[in-house]
Amino acid sequence: MTLTQEQGLVLKNYGGFYYVQDPQNNIYECKLRGKVKEKILTGDRVIFSPLDNGRGILEKMLPRDNQLNRPWIANVTKVLIVMAFNKPKPDLVLLDRLLFLAEFNRITPQIILNKCDLDPDKQIATILQYYPVEYKVIQTSAKRNIGMDSLAEVIAGEIAVLAGPSGTGKSSLLNYLDKEAKARTQEVSNKIGRGKHTTRHSELFPSFGGGLIADTPGFNVMDMPSLKREELRHYFPDFEAYNHICKYDNCLHYKEKECGIKNAVEDQGILSSRYHNYIDMLEEIITKERSY
Repeated sequence: MTLTQEQGLVLKNYGGFYYVQDPQNNIYECKLRGKVKEKILTGDRVIFSPLDNGRGILEKMLPRDNQLNRPWIANVTKVLIVMAFNKPKPDLVLLDRLLFLAEFNRITPQIILNKCDLDPDKQIATILQYYPVEYKVIQTSAKRNIGMDSLAEVIAGEIAVLAGPSGTGKSSLLNYLDKEAKARTQEVSNKIGRGKHTTRHSELFPSFGGGLIADTPGFNVMDMPSLKREELRHYFPDFEAYNHICKYDNCLHYKEKECGIKNAVEDQGILSSRYHNYIDMLEEIITKERSY
């Protein structure tokens, strides 16, 4: 018997089954065809054969646009980097590293500043407004329904992932965007001032504004990918406007004199914290190079 084949999207890989959504938004519980050798990830576009009773056979994987290894998810188009106004306070080191990783993986980043009801004076929001114009900041509160429509708009038509420290309210945002997600939330630990991650696997959920969104377990410890020291500066888009001022075309903005980036930091055109976070990443790359 010849089976009809369709294109679908893997929403979840769990317990040996692949939950595949077809173009009409029907979901099939699929087993993997034995000849498929690739590791199938959440977010993969696939060819599958639908069967009766909502089941199917996953026949093959289609080419990927990108792949994240922590978490395992493919074809992501937007990363929502969630920081909190307070409890816990924004981790600018992690924020800049996540922005770099988004650029490195060719994924559009979006900064979400959640729990805005915890900072009535908006002091932290003022700090984050100094981030480059390439990185817009959306202020949200799932608790008070602030900024949620704006958040839904940036997800529309995208495959988005949530990233950021524990305790910033990622699961609460996910619950709001999709009431059926049933993502577990947990109160921030009073003892350590941060939350414990409660998500066990990567899964895509539909947002009420259109598009798909995933919580991303394990997206907290950021190892530097393999790249040369000369390449890092190209993943900081706010540096581009000042590179031409540097004396040397291959300036690392590190120990060189007559550096346009250093001048921009002094003139407050670039956040000093962002520059120092760049230097920390650069030194990490240099240390790795020397160890080879």
